[in-house]
Amino acid sequence: MENNSKFDNPTNISLAGNDLVFSLIEYKTISVFLVLVICGIGIIGNMMVVLVVLTTRDMRTPTNCYLVSLAVADLMVLVAAGLPNVSDSLAGTWIYGHAGCLGITYFQYLGINVSSWSITAFTVERYIAICHPMRAQTVCTVSRAKRIIAVVWIVTSVYCMLWFFLVDINVTEDQHVVCGYKVSRNLYLPIYLVDFAIFYVTPLFVATILYGLIGRVLFLSPIPNRADTATERWREKSGKEKSGSEPENGKAIHRPRHRSALSSRKQVTKMLAVVVILFALLWMPYRTLVLVNSFVNTPYLNPWFILFCRICIYANSAINPVIYNLMSQKFRSAFKKLSKCGEEETQRHHIYMAPTNYSMVRDTASGSQKVNHKRVDKNQEQQERTISFQKQTNKPVSDEEIYFSVV
Repeated sequence: MENNSKFDNPTNISLAGNDLVFSLIEYKTISVFLVLVICGIGIIGNMMVVLVVLTTRDMRTPTNCYLVSLAVADLMVLVAAGLPNVSDSLAGTWIYGHAGCLGITYFQYLGINVSSWSITAFTVERYIAICHPMRAQTVCTVSRAKRIIAVVWIVTSVYCMLWFFLVDINVTEDQHVVCGYKVSRNLYLPIYLVDFAIFYVTPLFVATILYGLIGRVLFLSPIPNRADTATERWREKSGKEKSGSEPENGKAIHRPRHRSALSSRKQVTKMLAVVVILFALLWMPYRTLVLVNSFVNTPYLNPWFILFCRICIYANSAINPVIYNLMSQKFRSAFKKLSKCGEEETQRHHIYMAPTNYSMVRDTASGSQKVNHKRVDKNQEQQERTISFQKQTNKPVSDEEIYFSVV
């Protein structure tokens, strides 16, 4: 069947049927260069996000769990969409066969759809955490976040199996092999509209409403301050009942802690809002192109505009780690720590392999009393080693005369 909708595929856009385009070295060079740079940055960045959250205990929060899901989905888009497009542009034909066409298209849409619902999930989590802080103590947990993520991936995986029956290998009039759709544009239109509504319009609609409520509460209303204060007072009261005494300067300690928590919430909310805004903007060119082409007789297939739509899609999957690094102090510190991990491991290896020398140091009676009083609680293990050493050497040395120093 003739493929009349091959350009509707967001990430597998094939230009093999246009000899004019493939004769332009300039187009090939720019296309391959941009895709490789963006995909390379995105793959490295998203892998760092996953490693940072998995290896750093302080980073294992419900919000970061959703960000890991988003990073994995973006990795899937970049690997299954960007890299095959490079080979498609260079070779001028589809080189992965029928199985590759089915599998790559499936993983493209799986990554795209999971990323949109991961954004919706962390938006709802932020709304509950900020607008309903008391409920968030039981609802916004890491275990619940993992269950929600598992449901999102399972449901989306089943939904995306539809593409196994919609794509196939097609041969154009110029004998170029392309991975396209089995159905014509008229039959594909209802499927696309459902996909468009579920994975683009709905997430943006939910995000617009919830971030509006979050902004009103977080930046304009004192309600979250009162809620947090009530929670802190309950914790302080429980602590007083357990200890039986009231801590000194309790209010002075509470105020900076509360301000720091509120500032951290604002920072995280701004960062996630930027992620949502970029998701809407970078996906808009492609969504608009396919929506317009679905209702016109002659589709608009300008190669440079199609390349622009493709670059926007890849940039959306690659830019999130950059946003985390720019707007989150925790992520920035974790990224730096991860990048220096190799150097630290090398330094530790050299330190452990360095020889250890033991020396005997004698103190006067007056000076050793002060030293021993300071070390009696902190260096009990060293004193035990001293006693065992004295027994081995069989020297009648007083407790105040000798201690070990490790150089």
